[in-house]
Amino acid sequence: MKRVGLVHWKVEEARPLIELLERAGYEVHYGNAQRPIRVSELKKLDAHAAVVDLSRLPSQGKYWAAELRQTSLKQLPIVFVDCAAERVDAVRAAIPDAEYVVRKDLLAALKRAKAVANPVQPERLMASSRSAALKMGVKPGSRVGVYDAPRGYAKVLGALPEGAVLDEAPEEIAPVTVWFVTDPDTYLARLREMKKVAAKSKLWVVYPKQQKGKAGVGITQFTVREAAIKVGLVDYKVCSVDETWTGFAFAVKK
Repeated sequence: MKRVGLVHWKVEEARPLIELLERAGYEVHYGNAQRPIRVSELKKLDAHAAVVDLSRLPSQGKYWAAELRQTSLKQLPIVFVDCAAERVDAVRAAIPDAEYVVRKDLLAALKRAKAVANPVQPERLMASSRSAALKMGVKPGSRVGVYDAPRGYAKVLGALPEGAVLDEAPEEIAPVTVWFVTDPDTYLARLREMKKVAAKSKLWVVYPKQQKGKAGVGITQFTVREAAIKVGLVDYKVCSVDETWTGFAFAVKK
């Protein structure tokens, strides 16, 4: 029996769609607005496809599919169903390699569904909806080393990709490192130590954004960049983490 994951945003309206799929011989695993079906669940199911209902909250369905395309299940066929005609183009622009059908054609679409060979990565779509962790390059299943973590730092970094973990006391250097800095003296004192980390990791130096009327107070982007350059680091990416924090990605200068 083939299994499908269903994403729908209204419980009572999902029942007819579930019944349609079950009558056709599919085992349906349902996700809803409170807890859409997770990638880990789709993996365990060895799902044949994901069916995303767009009759309600099409933007949410679009974002869910875009997130899926960022994971290890990026090749999973996605079938969008019941999207209003005037909204199909917007969703298709973000996820062009999915199927778009009305309900009467859903079973036929599932029958011909197969793994997407070269799935499109919807980077532009995810730019506004992605968590800071995703924007920083955290990958599914990876470890993130966190140094000098402030209270609530996990909320600052936001949702992690499937299987990724935060490590506040890394015994080994992680693929991505996030170093929170708030004090110039502490930053300068530890910078050479953290340069060694940057030799084996993507190092993010995250610091508080300047407040209006307080330019030059505390640590600033000039403090961060100039000191890093002096010890042989080079910044190559910037990330606005949230309303309070911003950061630079550094690598060892070759």
